[in-house]
Order: sequence, then C-alpha cells, then structure tokens
Amino acid sequence: MKNYLLKIADDALIMGQRLSEWCGKGPYLEEDIALTNIALDYLGQSSLFYKYASQFHDGKSEDDLAFLRYEHEYLNAQFTEIPNGDYAQTILKIYFFCVYQKLLYEKLLQSADSQLSGLAEKSLKEVKYHYTHAKTWLEIFAKGTSESQSRLNAALENLWEYTGGLFDETEDERNLVDLNLVPDSKILKEDWSNIISADFKEFGLKIPESTFMQKGSRKGVHTEYFGYILCELQYMQRAYPGCEW
Repeated sequence: MKNYLLKIADDALIMGQRLSEWCGKGPYLEEDIALTNIALDYLGQSSLFYKYASQFHDGKSEDDLAFLRYEHEYLNAQFTEIPNGDYAQTILKIYFFCVYQKLLYEKLLQSADSQLSGLAEKSLKEVKYHYTHAKTWLEIFAKGTSESQSRLNAALENLWEYTGGLFDETEDERNLVDLNLVPDSKILKEDWSNIISADFKEFGLKIPESTFMQKGSRKGVHTEYFGYILCELQYMQRAYPGCEW
C-alpha cells in the first residue's frame, strides 16, 4: 500500500510544484488566482496522502516523505514533471491530469480501505472543479483562432507520449487490486481514453495516432527536468535540517 499512496501523493506534489510557477504570471488576474488555487489543491492532496503513507514508513513524517527522499525514490508519473510551457500546454496538462484524478478518486470511493476512500472523497470535490475549469479553456482554445489551435496542437504533441505513464503500476499494485483496495489501472486507462476521445470529438481535436509512450513512470525513472524541480522543492529542508515554521 505504501508505494501506491506515494505515487498518488508524488503526482499531486510535483503537479502542484510545477503549476505554482505560474503564480504572479497568469495571463490575467482571475486566471492567475485560479491556477494558484489549483496548485494549492494539489499540494493539499499530497499532504493528505503523505500523511497516510507515513503510517507505513516507520519514523518518517509526511514532510520527510515529501522533501527528504532521493530522486529515484519518487514514484510520480513523468507526465507531472513536464514544463508548463505556454498557457495552452498548461491547460492541456491540467486537463489530462484532472480527468485521470477524477476517475481515480471516483473508483477509490469503492475501496475496501475506508481511510483511502475517505481521502478520495475529500479530494474529488476539488478535482471536479479542476476538470470544469480545464475543459472550458480547452474548448475555447480548440474553437478559437488559428493561433490558439496551433498552440494547442503543439502542446498535444509535446505531452501525449507521457500520458501513458499515469497508468503505470507500482510494485505489488496488482495485489491491491485483487484485495479491492485500489482500481485496476487498465480499466482506469480505458475509461480515461473514452472521456478524452469524447471531449476531443466535441471540440474538433484529433487524438494523436502514435501509440509510443515513455517508459519508467512509477519505477523511480525520471525526466531530465526532475532534478531541477527537487533542487527548488527540497532547498529549505536540505539547507536547514529540521527547520520549523
């Protein structure tokens, strides 16, 4: 269970860290605030799942798990590490991720683990808003100008090969599926693909034909961007061990 909890927490933490880069740089004030709030939601979710994961790691707190692990110990999908890029890429990245999270949390509501289902229920309320927000902007870009459509297609080309990693499994995850603790990642991926296909059809977007997906997610294999993320994320804890606010 500990690795499964870590992958959920790590995904949310790195997405939040990445998205926080937009703080103060949004295209206009309302959207700047919206992105910052979504980033804070991700960080809040990561805190919930790290706190639960700490019960499976003797002597480690949620802060230890978030800030004091080495690169290969993080189990987030490589997708979460990809740079924000322009605003079209940021929105598409949030869209892909929130569809995944929405499905994940909905299925975790049925988990035989009451604590896990409770965390999913709490997080799902936020993710539903993320989905509405990202889908609205995706439609605006897709049905907008030739410039917005061009940027959206470029973002799709950059991100698509990393989406498959969201559904890669951690060690022993199949055992959790058999115990009705977590959903089957294969079914999750099918449901995700169906929603993406339906939304893309509605917006006049095309799913990339390439089936190639980057490998290594959930196994501690990361992109070249991840080390830079950790340098910023861990600076205070590394520079001032045991610091408290």
